[in-house]
Amino acid sequence: MPQTSLHVAVSGASGLVGSRLCSGLEAQGHRVSRLVRREPTKGSGEVLFDASRNLIGASSLEGVDAVVHLAGEPVAAGRWTAARKRRIRDSRVIGTRLIAETLAGLDTSPSVLVNASAIGFYGDRGDEILDETSEPGEGFLPETCVAWEAATAPAEAAGVRVVRFRIGIVLSAEGGALAKMLPIFRAGLGGKTGDGGQWMSWISIDDLVEMLVYAVSTESLSGSVNAVGLEPVRNSEFTRTLAGVLHRPAFVAVPEFAVRTLFGEMGQELLLSSTRVLPRRLKQAGFEFRHPTLQMALRAVLG
Repeated sequence: MPQTSLHVAVSGASGLVGSRLCSGLEAQGHRVSRLVRREPTKGSGEVLFDASRNLIGASSLEGVDAVVHLAGEPVAAGRWTAARKRRIRDSRVIGTRLIAETLAGLDTSPSVLVNASAIGFYGDRGDEILDETSEPGEGFLPETCVAWEAATAPAEAAGVRVVRFRIGIVLSAEGGALAKMLPIFRAGLGGKTGDGGQWMSWISIDDLVEMLVYAVSTESLSGSVNAVGLEPVRNSEFTRTLAGVLHRPAFVAVPEFAVRTLFGEMGQELLLSSTRVLPRRLKQAGFEFRHPTLQMALRAVLG
């Protein structure tokens, strides 16, 4: 980040990534405004944002230097019913559009909007190597991601630099997919999912937070950016590496039929699909990865 203090507004500020980002920005001396749903807001450090009611404290965003939009309904909270899928999509598309239109209408717009998206954009692609130039896949997640990213258009049309972060599997012991896996693997009951051949594109939470900060400060970076580690791995390698870091065996495989029976469409798209994504644009921009290998990332986040 530049040495001058910035004013950054963050949605999803209480979430796994958002809370770490806010703490990191404040530790560097930057001012953070958290976008929250509760009313009334508490002091100047909070801004009202409730997409479900089309509410946003627009006046509080006047003059902010950057907005990082991370909020959205969790995708892995349970089976995908029609109602849950609608909430997942609407929370992203409607919320992003509300923010983008609000920023476009300000007298003094921020210089940059960093908007979360996901590698779900690419769908199930087998062994195909994917970068930011690859076309979207097919299915609920790709369709959602396409609409999600398109919702940033009003801000972009108003001259705001927009960075759309396609985020991979975030590695953290405090939440997300890894935290759910840890009790099983620590008990020695972990193993590959399905045949283990599907590609997993991961990112350590430390690198992800640094990527978000990097995107705010790097004026040459815009458009779609893959927020993933340098080395995607197959599920069998991921589970073997995790078990090794924990000094546990990993031989209890979860068959495909069990995933489909337990989780339905959500299990197919999140657990069995293969997405081999590379961070081409971040590498070209000169971003330095703290955790270039999966083993380094797991050792770091697991202490």
